[in-house]
Amino acid sequence: MKGTAILYQKDQKVTIIEDVDRSVFDEIKEQCGCDHCNCKLENKIVDFGTVSPVLWHEDEVDWDYGY
Repeated sequence: MKGTAILYQKDQKVTIIEDVDRSVFDEIKEQCGCDHCNCKLENKIVDFGTVSPVLWHEDEVDWDYGY
């Protein structure tokens, strides 16, 4: 199942990852509160820093509509 992961970072930034597998989201969610939240995206290891909380939105977000 693919969807959109919404990450709230320590520096009050929001990172949105579209078309991501639920397993990647679960991996990120397990690392909430850690100093280095790492996951593999497109064959690269990405470090998001401190992430908490994370949200899952199944399917794609309609940005024209605003969700």
